[in-house]
Amino acid sequence: MMRFLKDWTLPIAMAAGAGGYFLFHYAGFLAPLKPAVWVAVDILTPSLIFIQLFLTFCKIDLKDLRLTKWHWIILAFQTLSALSMAAVLILVPMNEVYREIFEGAMVCLICPTATAAAVVTDKLGGSAARITLYNLMSNILAAVFVPVVFPLIEVHSEMGFFPAFLKILSKVFPLLICPFLLAVLLKYIWSKAHDFFKARAGIAFYLWAVALSLAIGQTVRSMHNSTAPAAVLWMIAGAALLTCIVQFWFGKRTGKALGDTITAGQALGQKNSVLAIWMAYTYLNPISSLAPGTYAVWQNIFNSWQLWRKNHRDCPEK
Repeated sequence: MMRFLKDWTLPIAMAAGAGGYFLFHYAGFLAPLKPAVWVAVDILTPSLIFIQLFLTFCKIDLKDLRLTKWHWIILAFQTLSALSMAAVLILVPMNEVYREIFEGAMVCLICPTATAAAVVTDKLGGSAARITLYNLMSNILAAVFVPVVFPLIEVHSEMGFFPAFLKILSKVFPLLICPFLLAVLLKYIWSKAHDFFKARAGIAFYLWAVALSLAIGQTVRSMHNSTAPAAVLWMIAGAALLTCIVQFWFGKRTGKALGDTITAGQALGQKNSVLAIWMAYTYLNPISSLAPGTYAVWQNIFNSWQLWRKNHRDCPEK
């Protein structure tokens, strides 16, 4: 049973998130609880992310915090691929459906690395330190790119550059920087407490599974409430799948050439889908926000497979 739960933690979490949403949606006797549940989810999700990152960062050695060649290569790829999509949207006339598909793909490309990517990367055997550095770089890139480029595509946005820049950073940096600083300070101020949390860093993965369940519930809610025709939804989901495959492939290929396959692959492929949904909904056609929503499903299916493969490679059945 424990082996089953370890192998299928993420699929179980995803199924629980989707099932939980439909339970609260269709079970009439639970209807009065729905507003309170969504408020609780909004509060609980960042709290879980903070705790899991703190536990993961307790394992980081500060001398591992150094930039490498692959950081700049995949940052350039992320920038150029998103700019290419933006150029198509600006220069090529197309109907509304194709615009929604291209906008969704562009959001999936420029979206920064997931805040909790360090947890999965560490579980897969990569470097939490190096992916944390890329997380900072990709968030700064998105904070500059989005308010500059997105209004050229959909001119209805009224948010200026600096308000948007600070808004994007405010949604990510407290959850990324604060647990890191706390872990570092604790190491030098109260080493016994630091060692206590470091020894229990494995709990972070299961906390992330709970946070994933909540995020999938929110994703299913967004998709279920969408007014987009089914055919459009599937095309947008297909575009999200394609960008997911390309980014994991390029990140892993680059990392393999430079001796850091897992970290580079997760850095480019694992996205902060909640932030991406907000960016798309704020700046672009709201239907394009379905792309990062479905991207969350694709990336976690792939993460589930990676973790299953690693578990069976490390602990083969006898």
